Amino acid sequence: MDLNPVHDIINQYEYKEKYFKSLIPLGLKYAEVWLELICKAVKETDESQIFHNLEAQHRYLTWRAEKDPGRGVLKKLIGDTLAKDMLRSFLFNGVDELGSKTFNDYFPQYCCQEGNLNKKGNIIGKSFENRPWNARGEFIGE
Repeated sequence: MDLNPVHDIINQYEYKEKYFKSLIPLGLKYAEVWLELICKAVKETDESQIFHNLEAQHRYLTWRAEKDPGRGVLKKLIGDTLAKDMLRSFLFNGVDELGSKTFNDYFPQYCCQEGNLNKKGNIIGKSFENRPWNARGEFIGE
């Protein structure tokens, strides 16, 4: 397995052939299908469904802004303050505008006894009694 497929693709033509000859058309096809789906989308008009969708989006953004697996790497590269700002205002833009609930409001099962969030790391590979998804990876929260 090659762990660095974009290393020196200018001089090593076989890398470009191996990785990009088949990947670029797949990326273009994905974009075509995505645009087709967007063009066929019907605008939601039901107020309760719109509210539900906005809250679900806010819940997702809140989760990702707090538990994104890249958070630790960003923190080491650019510091805690800039990493938090990048996650909240760029990668998961809207988390501060779409709602006012906090991570603890949505996911109280991840709070410590003191009421604050366990900051020891993300949940990957950890054993938690109550996860917001089942064994098949389906979301089971509210």
